[in-house]
Amino acid sequence: MARLVLKFGGTSVATIERIRNVALHVKREVDAGHQVAVVVSAMSGKTNELVGWCREASALHDAREYDAVVASGEQITAGLLAITLQSMGLDARSWLGWQIPILTDGAHGAARITGMDGAPLIEAFEKNNQIAVIAGFQGIHQQTGRITTLGRGGSDTSAVAVAAAINADRCDIYTDVDGVYTTDPRVVPHASRLDRVSFEEMLEMASLGAKVLQVRSVELAMLYKVRTFVRSSFDDPAAPRPGTLICDEEDILEQQVVTGIAFSRDEAQITLRRVADHPGIAAAIFGPLADANINVDMIIQVVSDDTTTTDITFTVPASSYERARQILEDHRATIGFTSLQGATDVVKISAIGIGMRSHAGVAARAFRALADKGINIRAITTSEIKFSVLIDAEYTELAVRTLHALYGLDRKPEAETKAAS
Repeated sequence: MARLVLKFGGTSVATIERIRNVALHVKREVDAGHQVAVVVSAMSGKTNELVGWCREASALHDAREYDAVVASGEQITAGLLAITLQSMGLDARSWLGWQIPILTDGAHGAARITGMDGAPLIEAFEKNNQIAVIAGFQGIHQQTGRITTLGRGGSDTSAVAVAAAINADRCDIYTDVDGVYTTDPRVVPHASRLDRVSFEEMLEMASLGAKVLQVRSVELAMLYKVRTFVRSSFDDPAAPRPGTLICDEEDILEQQVVTGIAFSRDEAQITLRRVADHPGIAAAIFGPLADANINVDMIIQVVSDDTTTTDITFTVPASSYERARQILEDHRATIGFTSLQGATDVVKISAIGIGMRSHAGVAARAFRALADKGINIRAITTSEIKFSVLIDAEYTELAVRTLHALYGLDRKPEAETKAAS
C-alpha cells in the first residue's frame, strides 16, 4: 500500500463528464489499496471568469477580496469531485485550504506556503480510509485569518506541498499532456517524451518557458525530495501511461548532454546607451526595477573605448516592459544614460541538461549552428546546466528546431524506426 497525491488541472475537470473520468483515475488507485489525496484546480476558464468579474466590479480592488473570489473556483471542483466519488460508493470529503490548514504568507494573489499540518489528512486515511479531495491554489494567512491564493498554476504547488506534508510515496500531476517533452511538440513534431527528468532540469525548464509545471512546485519537490510524475488525465483510466518522472539526478542512470530545448516569448530587451561607468551605477539601474518587482535577466555590459561610459543591455518580461521603461526614465538623472532603446520582438531560447557539467563546447556548437542558419544572437547567459540566447522572434521555430536536431533530441518517425530495425 502506498500513499499518493493526485493533482488534476483545469482541462481535466472542465466538465462533469471529465470530473467523472477523474473519479475513475482516483478509484483505480483506491482499488489498488492506496491511500489517496486529490488536489484539484478550478474548471477550465472559471478562474479567468472570476478575475474578470473582480475587474468589472472595480479596476482597483482589494487584493484580499480578490483572493476570496478567485479561490471559489477550486472549492466548486473539490465539492463536485467528492460528490462524484461518493456516487461510486467511495468515502470522500472535500477540504479547503484553511481547513487543513495550508498556511501562507500575506502576499495576496501570489502567496507562498509557510507551513502545513498533514495530520488531519493522515488521520482520515488511517481511521476511515477516506479520500481527501483538496481545493488547490489556496491557503490561509494565519495572522489575519484571510484566504490567500498562490498565483497561476498554484494547484501544482498545493499538490507537492500536500505530498511533502503527508510523506506521500509519489505525487502524480495529471494534465492534458502525457509527460515532459524535449521541446514543444507543436513546434517540433518529432519531440520525444522524456522518461525521467532531474529536479534541476525541470526547474530550469519551468522557469525558461515550459508550461508543464509551476516553478514553485518544482522547487518544493526538489527541497522535500517528492517523486513527481507528469501524466495525462485523458489516458484510459484503466491503463494510463507512466508519464515522466521528475526525480533526483542520482536516479537517472544515463544522462544526456542536453535534455530539452525551452523557449519564452515573454521577453523584452532594454539597452541604456553611454551610461557613466562608475561604482554604484548598476545599483542605480537595477535597484528601482527590483523595488517594482520587475525581474531582470541576461545582463550585458560593454565598456566604451575611453572607459568612461558603458552600454548596458538586459531583458525583462514583456508584460513589464512599459513599466520598466517609465521607471528608468524617471531615474534618468540619477543613472545618467544618453538614450534608451528597447525591443519586444525577441525570444529567449534555452538548452538545458545536467550532462553539460561534464562536457565542454556544448554552447559553442549551438552558436555555430545558429550562425549557419543566419540567426543573430542579441544576448547570451549561461549556468552550470543551461545556456540561453536572445534572438529575433521571427526565428523562434527555426532556432528551436535547429538546436533540437543538433543535440540529437529528434525522435525518428515510426516508419523510419521500423525500417532501421
